[in-house]
Amino acid sequence: MDIKSCTQALRKQSACSGIVQSSLGIGVAASFSVRGWDIMDQISLVVSSARAAYNQGKTRSLEFRVQQLKALERMITERKEEFSLALKKDLHKNAFAVEVFEMAGILNEITLAINKLPEWTAPEYVSKSMMTLMDTVYIHQEPLGVVLIIGAWNYPLALTIQPLVGAIAAGNAVVLKPSEVSWNTAQLLAELLPQYLDKDLYPVINGAVEETTELLKQQFDHIFFTGSTSIGRIVMEAAAKHLTPVTLELGGKSPCYVDTDCDLDVACRRIAWGRFSNCGQTCIAPDYILCDKSIQDAVVKKISTYLSEFYGADPQKSPDYGRIVNQRHFKRLMSLLEGADVAYGGQSDEENLYIAPTIVRDTDPDSKIMQEEIFGPLLPIVTVGSADEAISFINKRDKPLAFYVFSHSKKLIKRMIAETSSGGVTVNDCMIHYTVDTLPFGGVGKSGTGAYHGKCTFETFSHRRACVVRSLGFEKMNNVRYAPATDSKQKMTLWVMNKRGGCTVM
Repeated sequence: MDIKSCTQALRKQSACSGIVQSSLGIGVAASFSVRGWDIMDQISLVVSSARAAYNQGKTRSLEFRVQQLKALERMITERKEEFSLALKKDLHKNAFAVEVFEMAGILNEITLAINKLPEWTAPEYVSKSMMTLMDTVYIHQEPLGVVLIIGAWNYPLALTIQPLVGAIAAGNAVVLKPSEVSWNTAQLLAELLPQYLDKDLYPVINGAVEETTELLKQQFDHIFFTGSTSIGRIVMEAAAKHLTPVTLELGGKSPCYVDTDCDLDVACRRIAWGRFSNCGQTCIAPDYILCDKSIQDAVVKKISTYLSEFYGADPQKSPDYGRIVNQRHFKRLMSLLEGADVAYGGQSDEENLYIAPTIVRDTDPDSKIMQEEIFGPLLPIVTVGSADEAISFINKRDKPLAFYVFSHSKKLIKRMIAETSSGGVTVNDCMIHYTVDTLPFGGVGKSGTGAYHGKCTFETFSHRRACVVRSLGFEKMNNVRYAPATDSKQKMTLWVMNKRGGCTVM
């Protein structure tokens, strides 16, 4: 179906309003109950329209990609106040948090992509074999096609738009699905993106489970999902029906080992920041502390001191302290505290979705709070007798998205990295590896598959196409491969094929 046909079909459904924003100039209501059309009809039409636009070839041009990236940059800068207001409503984020945790990463990714795009898309010439000495041999980066990006609610701007940057840079059409949990931000994205980006190539679909389920029934060339492990399984299962490759940015219980040989003041201040920023709703926040029992009381006291420094005596009154995203997550988090030994915090206000920064001491490894990713302002401490015990504790559990070690000992640090597995590691701080655009960001095992950030995002949404360009001349040199087979042909062919290594002619 071409764009004209898609446009005409949707324009016949003139009673639409709200959810899908595309060049059709029409919104599609969340229920999709439009004159007999169901969700599948509407979403299928939107995806078909994006594919028709992609097949026109507009995204092949680097000039077009740069133009779209610059337009995206304008949207973030020009509409900063509107995004700030939406994020305030969704998660109680203040202007500082919006600038630092939501917008800065996006703008940096856009700048990097624009500056590096000629380099990333240039032919990558590789070493030749004896059989291809006279040929041009290279890797060509080509777009995958039409991709689906499903964003997350905890950083609803950054975790939706950052992968979009790489997908645009790689030359794809993108169907964008923001998280319905952060509804104000999702609605704003649906409203603003069509005002800045190509409306055919980058439609936005809002909605909840029903809409996402129907989206996943469509055939895409790649699906990029950020969210929980349980939903990640659903996404992967749906993608498998079309053999669609996926990038799953999930989570898990990211451990934080605090060595007795470290600066506890610095360690605890940095842990307090990492755990309780965004009200603990960060996929790479330290999920629990492992430390020797002899320093547990000091860890509790020092983290408590820094929490008071950050948020005051009553964090509920602090403009820097966030809120739980909705009542369902509030109830889930409060249930994790049942039977826990709360050493600090624990106060809550369901009406305002407030849970105080909370530290739990002497945590039983089999307790409820240790069975799932917390994703909130609760920090359990599990005591261990040694580094060996800490390593064993970590390795008996699912591989986490992040791992943190605080220690002066270079030997211990190397050992901790070598003998554990996680998506990423930061030593003597929290979450900083996420900010380095030259590092791949992603999980391993149940914490995710695939990676992004910087060039990695471009590569995630690209196909590395192997190319050999030969001349139609020198045909006599090919006689050895043609029938009839002879002993001399066999010997010559094997000799040429076995000439490996050291041949680096470009």
